[in-house]
Amino acid sequence: MNFPLVTDPFFYAVAIPAVLMLGVSKSGFGAGFGSLAVPMLALAVTVPQAAAILMPVLLLMDLLGMAAFRNDFDMRLVKFLVPFGLVGTLVGMLLFKLLSPHVVSAVVGGFTLVFLAQRLLFPPKPDTAPPPRWVGAVLTVTSGFTSFIAHAGGPPISAYVIPLRLPPVTFAATLAFFFFVINLSKWIPYAWLGLLDMRNLATSIVLLPLAPVGVWIGVRVARRIDPKWFYRILYFGMFLTGTKLLYDGLF
Repeated sequence: MNFPLVTDPFFYAVAIPAVLMLGVSKSGFGAGFGSLAVPMLALAVTVPQAAAILMPVLLLMDLLGMAAFRNDFDMRLVKFLVPFGLVGTLVGMLLFKLLSPHVVSAVVGGFTLVFLAQRLLFPPKPDTAPPPRWVGAVLTVTSGFTSFIAHAGGPPISAYVIPLRLPPVTFAATLAFFFFVINLSKWIPYAWLGLLDMRNLATSIVLLPLAPVGVWIGVRVARRIDPKWFYRILYFGMFLTGTKLLYDGLF
């Protein structure tokens, strides 16, 4: 009996850089490049299968990121974000079979580009007040929802957290803890939806050794980079993510 594993070479040609990019994003650039992982894998497999394959990889990355940043996160902010994120995952579970992933991709991609354009064309002044809490609640629910559908929760949550102007390490640590809870909450619904089959799990195991490499790179960058460059790279990653998601959703 053959081992139940994805064997297509093209799949691994896109999966290896996608997982490394996801590791860097999870540990250093919360919304930068990580949301590209599912669209990249979707070049070789379906979107639901890509999301399922990445589940164990995400869990390991979350654990590594939490260990690296265990003393750096903003607990008050985490306590505010997590309940709304869990509401979003519940909505995602209920609507998973009703909404096309392409529709979700287009919405997230368009939102990301609009937010980025607003930040670049009308940069906030140093004394600009942070977004109100109700905006944070809406964006965090949206993040939980898009994270459940396509592991694309980074752009919505960052639209709220970036204006808070946290230090790079605090930004990375807070999102690492937030997404650990969100991703952990998705396991039972994913199993209920039939996505965690042996073929997907076996493929995940093959990709797992790449997770520590990506996280290690992201942690080192987050601790060493100048905040100005941190957010410039973050914006560039959001541009790539938004463009790719919007393109996938429309075409």
